[in-house]
Amino acid sequence: MKTHSHEIQILYDATSPRARRTIAYAHTLSNHVKEWEYHKDPLTTTMWKQLLSKLNLDAKQLLDKSHSFYQENVRGRTFDDEGWLNVIRRNTFLIKAPIVIKGDKAILCTNPTQLFSLLKNQVSVD
Repeated sequence: MKTHSHEIQILYDATSPRARRTIAYAHTLSNHVKEWEYHKDPLTTTMWKQLLSKLNLDAKQLLDKSHSFYQENVRGRTFDDEGWLNVIRRNTFLIKAPIVIKGDKAILCTNPTQLFSLLKNQVSVD
């Protein structure tokens, strides 16, 4: 998953108000925002592995554990790394926040202002 060093890439669920706010906020910071809705354009297992590496997170850490689907179908179960990747790939609606990538850095953006931590000193309004 390559991104240009000046591009902000946002992976998100279009039904999420948090994602819509994050996207709007990103557009105020840069003219180079690429939106990637993972329901329409799914990521491969390899892409998820690369993304988790950039995030420095385990797949389980991306999941909204309060979601009813998680509570009914995932909670209490143990999976290996590949199993957690499959949970994410098949149930992207469980991802708790949009994922924002810029260059070789990525964050799980639970608050739109977290974009600043990703962009620090790199903000451009070109």
